Amino acid sequence: MTLSTARRRRRVLARFLAAAPLLAAGALTGVPAAHAAAADDVRINEVVTTGDVNDSIELYNKGTVTIDVSGWILKDNDKDHTYKIASGTTLAPGRYRAFDVHDKYGLGSDDQARLYLVDGKTLVDSFSWSKHSDPSWSRCPDGTGDFKQAATVTLGGPNACGTGGGGGGSTTPVAWPGSSSVATADGSKVFGQDLSGLYQEGGVLWGAQNSGKLWRLMRDGSGGWKPDTTSGWSSGKTLRFPGGSGSPDSEGVTLTGAGSAGGAFVASERNGDASGTSRLSVLKYDVSGSSSSLTAAKEWNLTSDLPTTGSNLGFEGITWIPDAALTGAGFKDASTGGAYDPARYGAHSGGVFFVGVEGTGVIYGYVLADSGPYTRVASFSSGMSGVMELQWEPQAGRLWAVCDDTCDGQHRTLKIDTTGSFATTAVYNRPSGMPNYNNEGFSLAGADECVAGAKPVYWADDTNDGGHALRKGTVTC
Repeated sequence: MTLSTARRRRRVLARFLAAAPLLAAGALTGVPAAHAAAADDVRINEVVTTGDVNDSIELYNKGTVTIDVSGWILKDNDKDHTYKIASGTTLAPGRYRAFDVHDKYGLGSDDQARLYLVDGKTLVDSFSWSKHSDPSWSRCPDGTGDFKQAATVTLGGPNACGTGGGGGGSTTPVAWPGSSSVATADGSKVFGQDLSGLYQEGGVLWGAQNSGKLWRLMRDGSGGWKPDTTSGWSSGKTLRFPGGSGSPDSEGVTLTGAGSAGGAFVASERNGDASGTSRLSVLKYDVSGSSSSLTAAKEWNLTSDLPTTGSNLGFEGITWIPDAALTGAGFKDASTGGAYDPARYGAHSGGVFFVGVEGTGVIYGYVLADSGPYTRVASFSSGMSGVMELQWEPQAGRLWAVCDDTCDGQHRTLKIDTTGSFATTAVYNRPSGMPNYNNEGFSLAGADECVAGAKPVYWADDTNDGGHALRKGTVTC
């Protein structure tokens, strides 16, 4: 875009905003009315044209004030194809918001994405392409750079402008850092399909099953796991939303520093009783009783804070990282732009919950207040097309992100870098002795189980291949 074109665009925006002050950024949020440049800070930042739910356009606010984009219009190259942004939609500084346009129009191989103000005539930004995204057309750097083909879809988070989307260490996959062989770790046909997230708590392995169940597993004496037969756990416990209704599509499970005594936290992507609608939630359960069902004591419904995703492409993994580990590594709070300060959030479990989205591969960090509110403090790409499991390994101070057979069982580790953000430090292939199973769960033993420099790890196979859902291997300590 030439300088004269940019100036003309700003003059047009200025005239429109002067005539319609409520459109100015902050008019509904109590800050001074925005000038044209503020509205012009909203950029088309990423476009995905691979079809179905992935026909999406992402916007990014590169400015310094919140902008109300209610009623703004997204178009392709056809003037009659329009997508109107919902009322009440705002874009905070440095934030991303993706819009799934496939119900209104498809984005073709030779097409255009255009953003207009509410009049449908005042152009804010546009991008044209001559071939489909592979898989993503991404602006690099975010908000200001040119568009290029990025290797990873990162809708709702920073673009994968580097080779691995996370920066930091090498992004070339290397051999699994442990034994190449794996073995089954459960009895035959114990769980059936849909066993997903895992979390090991000493001699207990917690498992989340998509059918709305939580399992408490005990050691079986031969290196594997079997259902706890006490306190109503023998067939897993049925999960319910607060009030006792619904069936959470439970995909991941984690504990805080308080252990299971402080409750189990489950990531759910939808209500199984309304499976066509996303409900991206973190649910807290008291697991101390003997009832065969568990009703959530709290729900943090994060759906409205996240980009639209397919109802079966939402939260898959969850893990909790203690505040001390984050502050000690210089973690940056994306909601403030400064160093993460736990004291600003009051009572909140003493850490941050990180959730991974299957459909985008983006990881989000949330402070979940005990009283109910939440604050997003991080969003970053895993560097993979999908995230099915997240695990924090405290002994190594690293975050594991795991993809299933979609990515050939790739595992990535991430650490907080000098910018205060998580960056990829290593990319590992699955153990060579393990077929490309649909592994949606992954858990690491603690440092206390290290023997001769290696410790156990476990995978949950959602497909229950060969009648087994759990497998075990090793990783270097």
